[in-house]
Amino acid sequence: MGTYWILVSLILFVCILLVLVVMVQNPKGGGLSSSFGGGGQSQIGGVKSTTDFLDKSTWVLAAIILVLILISNVTLMNDSENSDSILIDESVPEQTIPEIPEQTIPEIPAESD
Repeated sequence: MGTYWILVSLILFVCILLVLVVMVQNPKGGGLSSSFGGGGQSQIGGVKSTTDFLDKSTWVLAAIILVLILISNVTLMNDSENSDSILIDESVPEQTIPEIPEQTIPEIPAESD
């Protein structure tokens, strides 16, 4: 398995984690912290830090995806330079098409009326 495919699988794994983290968040500030009774200004047991953790983890996972995509692009470019296409490889002899001998068409005698 090449380096490129390992990076692609890591990108997919991080994408799934990012989707899960975003789905846990609530766009109005509730999210996971409100399910623990942290609605409003009352913060019991560090519930506000849960929201901060989810926010920071979203940014970190997005940055990891960006870095992995850039690395996979460099890896893909390096792999394509090493393997030339058989169509442009000069060491492969060209195949010639065999010549087909000309066939004569028999003449049909003209009908005499």
